[in-house]
Formats: sequence, structure tokens, C-alpha cells
Amino acid sequence: MDDGQPLLKMRSALAPEGTVRYALPFDPPIDLSALVGQPLTLRATGVLSCVSCGKRVKKLFQQGFCYPCLVSAPEAAECIVHPELCRAHLGEGRDPQWEHDHHNTEHVVYLSFTGNVKVGVTRATQVPTRWIDQGAVAALEIARVPYRQLAGLIEVDLKRIFADKTNWRTMLKEVKPDDDALRAARAQAIGALRADLQEHLLHDSEPQAIHYPVLAYPPKVTSLSFEKQPVIGGTLMGIKGQYLLWEDGRVVNIRNQSGVHVVVES
Repeated sequence: MDDGQPLLKMRSALAPEGTVRYALPFDPPIDLSALVGQPLTLRATGVLSCVSCGKRVKKLFQQGFCYPCLVSAPEAAECIVHPELCRAHLGEGRDPQWEHDHHNTEHVVYLSFTGNVKVGVTRATQVPTRWIDQGAVAALEIARVPYRQLAGLIEVDLKRIFADKTNWRTMLKEVKPDDDALRAARAQAIGALRADLQEHLLHDSEPQAIHYPVLAYPPKVTSLSFEKQPVIGGTLMGIKGQYLLWEDGRVVNIRNQSGVHVVVES
């Protein structure tokens, strides 16, 4: 029996015209954008493997970690979700070298529009990938800093006035870019940010529009997992964020299913 290949976060790239291209990072990669409008079935084989160490396991945690990696791998550390707790700039962390390479580097604080304005943090090298993963239709850099913890401090201060979470149901509706809302939010952020962090602000950046390969948005969505439904298929109507959208409103967050082995049929 074919054990399939483990799902991982979809790779994405922004084409010159602003449209996202998606691929599953299989061997060989699968061009998902080319399959929009076509039949697509994913069959879970029952095999699970950790996204960090690759070990086959009976249960996965968070976004695809085995339990030992959940508590020890730097990719699952608390500062991934709470960057203000990062200690990479002090030479510390679960894996100091990994922290140095990934978190003691230039980071961006941004405002994105996914139906409402939210504030977020990402490595400079992850722009615009992070915005795409969240399903933003437009985003605007508002600060650049030399390491992650400092970006987290700015984000925490701005969470007084902006959300820091994406409403996935709202994001999976048809949302129009609102550059004016982002510019107005930047002005609000500049006026609200505490004085000792103001030096890192960007005043003249322009919004980046992002378009997704979606033929039609469903009026109502139902989120599925392979744990409860091992075979998910039908006509693929679109891809947005890390979600695949089928014609009847069924959706799957591929990133949340990381480590689940599947066979792809199209």
C-alpha cells in the first residue's frame, strides 16, 4: 500500500501581476494552481510523521510535531507565537544557532487586510509569504527592526488598537483590498506607538495587493480534517491562505494538517 507523502505548508509565490501561485512541496512538487477548476482528491493513508524530526508517530501536536519535538524543537518554541518573548538577540533559545539564523535577523511589523486590519510580525525574508499564508488581500510594512523580540514589542503595543488574529471564516469570503484602510491604520499606529519604538517606523511604504486563484467563494464554509474524513475530494474551486476550497464549501487548512500522509488524485 502506498504510504503517500506528508502534507506540509503549501509553497506560494507572487507572480508579477500580483496573483499567487501554489504548490504542494511533494517529490515531485504538485502545481495546485493549475488544478483549480479541476477534480482533486486527497486520500489520507493513516501514516503520520513529525514535520521536525520525520519520525512516524501515532499522534501529532500543534502543526505536525511529535511530542518530543513539540517541547524541544525551536520551530515549536513559545516565541513563534509570542515574538516578544524571543531571546535570540541574547544568544539564547531552544537551539541558539537556529535562533540566531532565524530570529536574530531583520524582522518586519506589518498591517494586513483580511476583512479587517490586523497587525503581525514576520522575518523580512518571509515577505510576502507570511501575508499570503494568512490570506491577506493587501498588506503594508510599518516597521523594520534588527531582531524578532523588538518586532514583538511593537506588535504587543499595537495590539491595544488592532487585532492580531485572522478570522478564517471572514478571510474565506470575497474580500476587496482596502488600501485607504491600511494607510489610515498606519497613521493611527504612528500616533499610538510608544515613544521608544518610534525610530523603527516606516512612513512611506505602499500597500501590496495580493490576488488568489479562486473561481468562486462559497456562501458558507465547512472546515474538515483528515482525522475525521480521510478522503476529501471534488472540484477544486480555489486556494486562499493555506486553505483548499472545494465546490460545496468544504475547506481544508493544509498547514493544520501538516505531517498527515496523503495520496493526491486529480
